[in-house]
Amino acid sequence: MLKVDGVDVFYGDMQVLWEVSLTVGDAEIVALLGSNGAGKSTTIKTVSGLLKPQAGQIEFDGVRLDQIPANRIIHNGIAHVPEGRRLFTEMTVEENLIMGSLRPEAKRARTETMGWVYDLFPRLRERRKQPAGTLSGGEQQMAAIGRGLMAKPKLLLLDEPSLGLSPLLAMEIFRIVKVINDAGVAVLLVEQNVKRSLAICHRAYVLENGRMTLSGTGAELSANEKVKEAYLGI
Repeated sequence: MLKVDGVDVFYGDMQVLWEVSLTVGDAEIVALLGSNGAGKSTTIKTVSGLLKPQAGQIEFDGVRLDQIPANRIIHNGIAHVPEGRRLFTEMTVEENLIMGSLRPEAKRARTETMGWVYDLFPRLRERRKQPAGTLSGGEQQMAAIGRGLMAKPKLLLLDEPSLGLSPLLAMEIFRIVKVINDAGVAVLLVEQNVKRSLAICHRAYVLENGRMTLSGTGAELSANEKVKEAYLGI
């Protein structure tokens, strides 16, 4: 499905990714792990077209993503839920969800998909006429994920979905990620909660200072001594 191959990315003259490669298969959850500043968000922004690699290539279902503009990425079946939610705060919850369903395939299925989103997040149904800016942090994260799902993606890019949430709400977000994946949506998950990410993912990569240093199944990396010491506090 997704293949990132030997990607170099720069911010101006400063290189931040070196020969980064990863894959996401059909209906997989793949976690991208690492400390602050490791290059995780840069990687996910490059996949979604917000940044362009200076070397390497990105392919999704046979299409070279690095050769098309960012606003066309969604039409290839990829939705990006950014860090910080980035909702339209003065618009209602329902209007935000509708904004996620503007590509033709998603628009045709808007009513059905919105029903699914409301089933996943009952609080959004209760607050559907409420301005998104008045929601709690957890509710805003639900709305951001819901907006991404409204695009009917084959691949959902999630950037730090549990950031700033209480442990209870974070646990609920991870549960929802698993439910989304069980429905057939592949997920590339950028997360600092390494323990929970490894518990739900099929495979994971560790990014350090812009370079991939480890990869394996969730179970393999959970048992890796370097991962346990650096990320799990064991």
